[in-house]
Amino acid sequence: MSKIKLHDVAREAGVSLATVDRVLNRRPGVRAKTIARVEAAVAKLNYQPDRFAARLARARNYNFCFVLPVGTNTFMGNLNDEIVTHSARMAGERVSLSIERTDVFEPERLAETLLSLAGRYDGIATVALDHPAVTAAIDAVIDAGTLVVTLISDAPQSRRAHFVGIDNVAAGRTAGTLLGRFSGLRMGKVGVIVGSLSLSDHIERHRGFAQIISQDFPGLALLPACESRDDFGQTEEIARRLIAETPDLVGIYNIGGGIRGVITALQATGRTRSVVFICHELTDFSRAALIDRTADAIINQDPGHEVRSATRVLQALSDGLPIVPDQERIRIDIFLKDNLPQG
Repeated sequence: MSKIKLHDVAREAGVSLATVDRVLNRRPGVRAKTIARVEAAVAKLNYQPDRFAARLARARNYNFCFVLPVGTNTFMGNLNDEIVTHSARMAGERVSLSIERTDVFEPERLAETLLSLAGRYDGIATVALDHPAVTAAIDAVIDAGTLVVTLISDAPQSRRAHFVGIDNVAAGRTAGTLLGRFSGLRMGKVGVIVGSLSLSDHIERHRGFAQIISQDFPGLALLPACESRDDFGQTEEIARRLIAETPDLVGIYNIGGGIRGVITALQATGRTRSVVFICHELTDFSRAALIDRTADAIINQDPGHEVRSATRVLQALSDGLPIVPDQERIRIDIFLKDNLPQG
């Protein structure tokens, strides 16, 4: 079946191409009855506008910026690489992607960075903190006419247009079930390492994890969460302390980055078989840890999908077009050593 074109809509509605164009682009000067006829024709024919052709016809360039954290987080490095790759693909569609790195663990620094980008880009996709200063900065950027979506970690109190990321409460609950199941009937304590308790994704994962452990595995007791700023050096120090100070340590759940630190600590202390280790994001380090059984399971989100989704969402918002929820839903992947993808 051939693709429905504007000519078909115009013929069905009994109007000119120029009138159809005015109606679809919400320009004034068209009578209400005519608008209704065009909209009815669009619905009847299930006309889908060619977004690429429309952008080329308007000869407009779209400039988007991704705000990512500085530091040693391997997943964020992978996200950076995906942006660079996708930017090359999008160049022919008049879409340019830039990257700004900042300390997202410092709310004032992140807020300052966001404010400095206001008006310089058509849209921003930012890793966010759930903090009043960041919320205010996002709202100010929006007021200045720049679109904002949050990426990986949300700022739910802000007026951001969309969140691109997984359901982090569900991810935390999944981690709880995996750790509890892998621990068998053992009783003891579980260490939790977070990047920051100001990151909404880490807060939500911790909440979901705690729910499952308390409900389904009463023999396991959660230790207070330790913050590592996603730095593998700090993460290693925390993991070594947990191992040394907790004789009945059954498991460790690393909610954010710094996975190398836990891997190093478990291997150095000879606890790779006795401590269940659940972590997030498939990287070269976590893949190797799964293969040698230092890690038991990895909960993953696809950075490439997230970059493409954020770009599509910003394009749609720029064009005044609807977002397709099913297309932009980021799924939760669970990897064991037995189902690792090629790579």
